[in-house]
Amino acid sequence: MHDIITEIWSTARRNKLRTTLTGFAVAWGIFMIIVLLGAGNGLINANLRQSDRFLSSSMVVYGGETSKPYQGLKEGRLIRLQKNDITTTASDFKEHVDEVGAQYVTGATISLGQQYISTTIAGVYPNHNKIDKTTILYGRFINDIDQKEKRKVLVLSNKQAKELLPNDYPSLIGRYVDVGAFSFKVIGIYKENENGQANAFSSYSAIKSIFGANTDDAGRIEFTFHGLPTEQANEDFEKEYRQRLNANHQAHPEDESAIWIWNRFTQSLQMETGIGIIRTALWVVGLFTLLSGIVGVSNIMLITVKERTHEFGIRKAIGAKPWSILKLIIVESVIITTFFGYIGMVLGICANEYMDATIGHETIDTGLFKATMFLDPTVGLDVCFEATMVMIIAGTIAGLIPAYKASRIRPIEALRAD
Repeated sequence: MHDIITEIWSTARRNKLRTTLTGFAVAWGIFMIIVLLGAGNGLINANLRQSDRFLSSSMVVYGGETSKPYQGLKEGRLIRLQKNDITTTASDFKEHVDEVGAQYVTGATISLGQQYISTTIAGVYPNHNKIDKTTILYGRFINDIDQKEKRKVLVLSNKQAKELLPNDYPSLIGRYVDVGAFSFKVIGIYKENENGQANAFSSYSAIKSIFGANTDDAGRIEFTFHGLPTEQANEDFEKEYRQRLNANHQAHPEDESAIWIWNRFTQSLQMETGIGIIRTALWVVGLFTLLSGIVGVSNIMLITVKERTHEFGIRKAIGAKPWSILKLIIVESVIITTFFGYIGMVLGICANEYMDATIGHETIDTGLFKATMFLDPTVGLDVCFEATMVMIIAGTIAGLIPAYKASRIRPIEALRAD
């Protein structure tokens, strides 16, 4: 094996341009597929991170505006969800609905001494923390007792807490702050998401009794569900559910604007479909990129074998067997392709790391929310090795066919070759 490697090294030194062109074709193919797949994974990971904030088997329901006249009532009526809509959701759809909650949002000023913040307070049920996932840093979230007893409690984001008590915000737990003319006890501090608006949270019963006692508006409904595994099953459920709530508000049964439903499960299914399409497209582009590298390797190997036909004739004339010539070409192709393939792989990984360091954690502020558009643009080692193996096999096959022909040629004909 040492003699073969020495001979390959000697051949490569004599044919620097040929070796360089072969190596560049290999390295470029591997480099491009790793960069393309890494960039695609960066976009996919950013979208997955945002969707992971929500429980996929959950729905949020909003009041809307009628778009069809019905029972003598004109279109354009504002629909506000009411308490009986919450009751309807919990009692009439037990087959699929698990936990029902609601959210009532109001603007307020929270103050502690001379420090204050203007924000929104969302009165929620305890299941809100399951539906819109939040990470509690200190204390706890709203519980059933808070809801039952209408406790004036408050869960702040870490940034809100820092504004109220900059030097030691964790010590806010257990302290009282002023919300308008009322005193609320801080029971928890959660980690604020970079891609969303931060609310302070309190018990739904307390916020509704203080800020919405004189209105029938129940805010929005949110609930978890089960037993709807397909997109069609979800569409059927939504249709029946919308008709039932429309009936509560004398809206046309087929009026889809009267009640708005945000189904996280169908959104998740659509996202999975989109991600699958993106991954397939990336692989198609990557394979065509690899194909360009393979074509380059094939052309160079064809030229290599043709240039060495005279050499092969001499080898056969002095007793070399066809297999020894085949083995020489195969080993040379594998070594050169592997060496430059790993160079391309390392450069591709470096490019992905550079993308991650520069744009991998940047956020875009839309005014309503902040979103990370690019996250962890990397590929697995399995992809790197698979791409390299494809190039090695392709390069070997590309050289094997002409090498086989050269090994079969008669020595006298090979010696006559230019």
